[in-house]
Amino acid sequence: MATDRLISASTTNPVEEQRNWALRPTGIDEYVGQEELIERLRIAIQAARSRNEPCEHALFHGPPGLGKTTLAHLIANEMGSGIHVTSGPVLSKGTDLVAALTSLRERDVLFIDEVHRLPASVEEFVYPAMEDYRIDVPVDSGLAARTVQIKCKPFTLIAATTRAGLISSPLRSRFGLTHHLRYYTTDELMRIVGRSARLLAVEVAGESCLRLIAERSRGTPRIANRLLRRVRDFACVKGDGVIRDRTVHDALKLEGVDDLGLDDLDRGYLRIIATTYSCGPVGLEAVAATMNEDAGTLEDVVEPYLLQIGFLARTRRGRQLTKAACDHLGVKWQGETLFDPNA
Repeated sequence: MATDRLISASTTNPVEEQRNWALRPTGIDEYVGQEELIERLRIAIQAARSRNEPCEHALFHGPPGLGKTTLAHLIANEMGSGIHVTSGPVLSKGTDLVAALTSLRERDVLFIDEVHRLPASVEEFVYPAMEDYRIDVPVDSGLAARTVQIKCKPFTLIAATTRAGLISSPLRSRFGLTHHLRYYTTDELMRIVGRSARLLAVEVAGESCLRLIAERSRGTPRIANRLLRRVRDFACVKGDGVIRDRTVHDALKLEGVDDLGLDDLDRGYLRIIATTYSCGPVGLEAVAATMNEDAGTLEDVVEPYLLQIGFLARTRRGRQLTKAACDHLGVKWQGETLFDPNA
């Protein structure tokens, strides 16, 4: 399946998730990248500790695999508090949220992943909890309807989402800290891979090996660590256990990952548009039908990275390849000029 790819930023595998925890930073000073956000968090945490208050509510949004969950745990660690982890789909009823809130101790962190999937009926319970640390529970209905207030301990709500546009304005406005996580640079990923290699007790022949892995990681630490583990296994079985440049090349070639981090699905998508549809423009549904793939999967899983690296353009007439994409594939560019300087 497209979502089970080696270079997918999402993960639904509990075994992999457990392995990822061993590589995640535990303190804010260990965190690599997102410098502006880290500085804002450092100030907010120090201020909250000096006043003996919970940290501000925070909303982190951006593509999967960039560290939103890690940041929530870092905040809890730095505050010396506990953390309760849940997600929008799990909180299907107001009573689910009430149970979570009433179980928190003072200054604990409640982390809600996929907060954009929080039902509107549950969201109504969140507002007073965030503002006044209370829960308004409706009792009875009709003329006998009344509201019972339940106090909860002062806490920090940290929410994460990959679809910030789906969060309602009233909920978004109640977060003191809101930040969009960006993709990581190659140098930042090199530092992350180097740290992970030390934690895994893997010998790396030089920084060039780290760069080769980082350049194929699509700006995402989760993918970088996954590639590192795959290269480590290849080095142990096919070599002497030491990761060298040739080891990285051979291991990732075997996995179908090229120099830019594209895999067979990415290249198949590009090649269909290049050869079958003369580089476009072409509608997404037509491409999906030709590939026998779901259009939503292509739009959510394949296209974002191709747009990011400038291989694909979305026009009013459909998807169109750029010359850079054709050069990478080794095919002749047949597309239209996207921007007419004389227009």
